[in-house]
Amino acid sequence: MLGPLPPSSLCAADTAYDSDALRRFLIDRGTLPVIPNNPTRKNIQPFDPAAYKRRNVIERTFCRLKDWRRIATRYDKLAANFASACCLAAIIIWWI
Repeated sequence: MLGPLPPSSLCAADTAYDSDALRRFLIDRGTLPVIPNNPTRKNIQPFDPAAYKRRNVIERTFCRLKDWRRIATRYDKLAANFASACCLAAIIIWWI
């Protein structure tokens, strides 16, 4: 799924995505992988813990969006209506 996306400077992912193939793919396209090492990994790879900590902000934002029943269950059939509901919820969350 990352192939068609434009390369970014960082890619923060969970420990479940700790594989040599993914790391190699990211480095080849100029992206710095920010993935903590799996406890079973034999060759420890360096990563930036400060950048990984900022990933929590995004996770908390998605959690707050899922508090809205309409967004969590995706009642809207059209993508445009769902996107507008997400925008409205994000505005209200930011406002509060």
